[in-house]
Amino acid sequence: MHKNKGFSVEEKIRVGIINYLNTRPLLYGLQHPPINRQIELIEDVPARLAEMLINDQIDVGLVPVAITKRLPQYFINGSYCIGAIGDVASVCVFSQVPLEQVEKIYLDYQSRSSVALCKWLIKNHWKIQPEIIDAQNESYLKAIKGTTAGLVIGDRALQQRPKFEYIYDLAGEWKAATGLPFVFAAWISTKKLPEDFIKEFDKANAYGLSHLEEVIAQIPEGIYDLNKYYSQDLSYTLDNEKRKGLEQFLKILSSPS
Repeated sequence: MHKNKGFSVEEKIRVGIINYLNTRPLLYGLQHPPINRQIELIEDVPARLAEMLINDQIDVGLVPVAITKRLPQYFINGSYCIGAIGDVASVCVFSQVPLEQVEKIYLDYQSRSSVALCKWLIKNHWKIQPEIIDAQNESYLKAIKGTTAGLVIGDRALQQRPKFEYIYDLAGEWKAATGLPFVFAAWISTKKLPEDFIKEFDKANAYGLSHLEEVIAQIPEGIYDLNKYYSQDLSYTLDNEKRKGLEQFLKILSSPS
């Protein structure tokens, strides 16, 4: 049983991780000893992992940071995240026309943080007033044409890049608006995790990031330049600047729209 009071030595800690390319380095580290003997890995899309954390179906998850607003208490664990100090490449609004000509924008159903960020950019940075449509499934990707744009995240976003003339990268737009890096997802729990576990967890994350060649070797070629993606587009260290960006974003989420 997983009780909120703490963890016994015998039970495995349930770890939820996003099943996108951007988490592969972290996942690689978690699949190796000694940490792999202490955890049960559960992979899913960001929004579903967030619901699992709320419902106590996982103990810690690499989940969209926007979910913190729905948690009675939360802890951000360790020194790693899914972040970017500029363009991230895999969280973008795609369009066939410039933003000022866009009449509708579909919002990806797989993430909460990216949707919240996109809504903030629409109102406060881009200052446009399109009709906003919450996508329900993958069919919305076919609706991105003419004056209808769409927010797409994850591996699907990398696949969309060659298809559109106008690509608005949300992390880069946030940096332009605030001067700060952006944190899309962090290792969040609803109860305090053991200190010794967090130390081992951090080591595992670092291990994956220091073995990028092995990580890339396991992924079919042709999706995107993964060397660039892992070493330039993404920034995994939850440093002070990213914490400032995260704090700023959480303030925005808390303020009246």
